[in-house]
Amino acid sequence: MSETQKFTKEELEQITELRNANASKINEFGQVELELLLANQRIEQLDAAKAELRKAYIALQNKERDLVKQLNQKYGTGTVDLDSGEFVPQKA
Repeated sequence: MSETQKFTKEELEQITELRNANASKINEFGQVELELLLANQRIEQLDAAKAELRKAYIALQNKERDLVKQLNQKYGTGTVDLDSGEFVPQKA
């Protein structure tokens, strides 16, 4: 078996430098993965909020449709002047 040998100071510095650089890159990869995880969670939250808003918007459309139908039955077809609160019948 051969005798052990010591690395030079420069060689040890190179090895240490490479090991530190490698550890730094592994840490950076971890940070990127964490950022991606957080971004994906935020996207999921936004998708859920979008779905809720879509439901609420559809409910508002249905409510508006029902009100228009109700008002048309009461007043006939026409337009509403919201500033004056007056109904203007549609001319035949």
